[in-house]
Amino acid sequence: MQDPKTIQTLKANPNDSAHRVAIARAVHQLLDEPRVLDDPLSLSLLGSELGKAVSADPFAYNDSSARSMRAGIVARSLLSEDTLNAAVARGVSQVVSLGAGLDTYALRYGASMPHVNLYEVDQPAMLKLKQDRVAQAGLTIPAKMQFVAVDLTRPSWLEVLSGAGLDCTQPVAISWMGVSPYLTPEQVCNVLESVAGLPPGSIIVFDYRVATNLLNPIEQSIVAVSERIFAAMGEPWLSQFHPATLVEGLQGMGFAQVDNNDTTSLNQRYFHRRKDGLQIAGGGFNYIVALR
Repeated sequence: MQDPKTIQTLKANPNDSAHRVAIARAVHQLLDEPRVLDDPLSLSLLGSELGKAVSADPFAYNDSSARSMRAGIVARSLLSEDTLNAAVARGVSQVVSLGAGLDTYALRYGASMPHVNLYEVDQPAMLKLKQDRVAQAGLTIPAKMQFVAVDLTRPSWLEVLSGAGLDCTQPVAISWMGVSPYLTPEQVCNVLESVAGLPPGSIIVFDYRVATNLLNPIEQSIVAVSERIFAAMGEPWLSQFHPATLVEGLQGMGFAQVDNNDTTSLNQRYFHRRKDGLQIAGGGFNYIVALR
């Protein structure tokens, strides 16, 4: 979680959440040793002015709360990319990033997987900003990468993707990170039910807020402060789930395998015995990989 000063800095930029994530990924490249997520494009997608500021003083984004948030973003990115790459390795040829923001997965991997159709899904303004930043940075958009404007609050989102070329009769690998907290529980379940209707072999990896009453008092205090900050930024958190209930719900939808990952397991997997102490602090979020 970031302190109010850092949040205020980000408010000057369009789409605060997207920039917050991109800054964390960029600072990981600049400060953390050893680096566990290689994302050389993250800095360039911040835009010239913000990119220069972050590069000149990455320590401005390195207070204890920012380090914990950065660890969470790095870990969820690694889990997402590991999941997508494993799906492609077993033959899935369609990859979708729901709420792609300024993520660089498709830009980094597209050239090495020319047989895979890549779809980046977000709101129109975010997609326009992303494409402008890509052009400004002189980056090449992979031939099979598409930007698709979709409203995830509407049940027709998958139909829109299908209209853009997604073959819903074939397996799909989906990353859906940093989005579900901003949707209502019903909207989250609608998205997951749509994915559950895809063919066997499809897979989704996503994060979600853990029900506040399951957190310890310190974590509850952190969440309360964060909720107020995000609400003031115009990005209120609207959903939270009990892990066991969500896993049971996914199984009921038809997912054959559901793996719920808490912060302890991700710290163990990606940040074990680091000298710099990079860790996710608190259990406010969990991360699920669900296979059809």
